[in-house]
Amino acid sequence: MDLELWKIVVLSVIQGTTEFLPISSSGHLVVATSWLSPGSDSPEQISDLNVVLHVGTLGSILLFYSQRIMRLLGEDARVVPKLMLATVPSMVVGLSLKLLVPDTIRSLVLDNALVAGCLLPVTGLILLFGSRPKPHSMEYQQMTFWQAFAMGIAQAGAILPGISRSGTTITAGLRLGLTPDSAATFSFLMAIPVIAGAGLLEILSLVRDLGTDVEQTTPWSALLLGMSVSFVVGYLSLRWLANWLEQGRFHLFAWWCFLLGFGVIAWQLLGQ
Repeated sequence: MDLELWKIVVLSVIQGTTEFLPISSSGHLVVATSWLSPGSDSPEQISDLNVVLHVGTLGSILLFYSQRIMRLLGEDARVVPKLMLATVPSMVVGLSLKLLVPDTIRSLVLDNALVAGCLLPVTGLILLFGSRPKPHSMEYQQMTFWQAFAMGIAQAGAILPGISRSGTTITAGLRLGLTPDSAATFSFLMAIPVIAGAGLLEILSLVRDLGTDVEQTTPWSALLLGMSVSFVVGYLSLRWLANWLEQGRFHLFAWWCFLLGFGVIAWQLLGQ
């Protein structure tokens, strides 16, 4: 990979910051990679780094929600089947894209800065008009299977760059009647198997590539550094998000989505 070490660190900070904030980590990574290394990295290599950084932020979720994860093995065991159901839409969409859609077409959409720029304002609209909690809210342990599946559908739609996974799923949870804390908790708990599954597939792909073309693979030391940075920054971002949810400021992230989205559109259409 042509990305230099400092660029990997920059992308790691971006990933750690934006994975949990409702502003689309995939959209930010696509835009940042296009800006830092325009045309110098293959879409496959960019995707490799993207997923590796997601593995780092997965560790942030496991640490931040460690107590609630442990409760899934005991008093909250009834939530586990609902989490499993919620992951089905994302796995179906992800595997379908991986197995049925040619790499060139998939990369044309998923690694396209203009697509991310166009969809970031969509995330902004979702946050601005849909993220107000209902007056009578429930905890995630009280969710029905239908409500869990609905949040899973929201998660599946976030495979597109510019559509925030946390933004759409937390907003869906709020509209379904969850408290802000419960909406965020269920959102990130159901992300664990999806991120872990995608990371496992990509790690297997990286290991396979080591035996075929070492020069085209990012050094493991650089990947580990990227994971570490995204882990630390991700944990701090989770604390930030939890604080803003508690204060009712979640919708304010919409303005950053509008600003960056329209800026990227202008850059892509006028600046190249």
